[in-house]
Amino acid sequence: MKDPNRRSFLKAAAATAGILPMTSKMTYAETTPLFRISLAQWTLVKELKAGKIDNLDFAKIAADHQIEGLEYVNQFFMDKANDASYLAEMKKRADDHGVKSLIIMCDREGQIGDPDPKKRAQTVDNHKKWLDAAKTLGCHSIRVNAGSSGNWEEQVKLAADGLSSLTAVGAGMGLNVIVENHGGLSSNGEWLSEVIKLVSHNRCGTLPDFGNFKVSDTESYDSYRGIKELMPYAKGVSVKDTVWDDDLKQSPLDYEKMLRIVLNSGFRGFCGIEHGGFEGLNASRSKLEQAREKLLPEFK
Repeated sequence: MKDPNRRSFLKAAAATAGILPMTSKMTYAETTPLFRISLAQWTLVKELKAGKIDNLDFAKIAADHQIEGLEYVNQFFMDKANDASYLAEMKKRADDHGVKSLIIMCDREGQIGDPDPKKRAQTVDNHKKWLDAAKTLGCHSIRVNAGSSGNWEEQVKLAADGLSSLTAVGAGMGLNVIVENHGGLSSNGEWLSEVIKLVSHNRCGTLPDFGNFKVSDTESYDSYRGIKELMPYAKGVSVKDTVWDDDLKQSPLDYEKMLRIVLNSGFRGFCGIEHGGFEGLNASRSKLEQAREKLLPEFK
């Protein structure tokens, strides 16, 4: 039996430290219908790569910063996809800290739209272990990249073919396969929308990233227009603090303007912070909360 005095002490200590106890966090989320805030591991990429942070501590870090959702990056536990005990420990830590595992962002597994049918099939096969891991962790999706080559039409067909095959596997597991605008033609909102339409499966969607609309060194795509095009298929969004126009120019994110686009689409899921280390995540969380409060009367 747990000691009630110890439980009271822990609650008091959490309040003193400025950390919300789980009951408060849940109440806060339930009374805020517009969106909730998650954290993408890539935000802390420097610390993770330097070994200053261990992948297993990610859940605690998120909870300590009043973040409710986790977006993992496979690069930080690349050799653990089939390690049942390691994945169980990741899940336990998320559960213990009261945060929800949402997505595994998958890189370095090949091109989903590779022109070579064998390589494309291998890429699909490479991602299956991450679907298994996502299922174990309790995520709703894996995020993949829509890499391909060829002209516009060829890349649409190739990417849609690979995504269709992987989506069929994910759907059978109750999981989504979602695509981020992440360089090349995938950073063109019109192109990626066309791919998702061709796949035509409710388990295949997007993870629109506010700041990833640089197509190449000579081409960019307006972030606000791109987000509007990708939101009808979104299962989440990635928050960066800079945006692009059509002329390779960047500017600071207008949180209220962008979130109005997100909410006008009907989206009410998690907005995932994905930039800037600890300083960036704290600043972005504060700006997201301020914009959410300001927009609440408009969308409640």
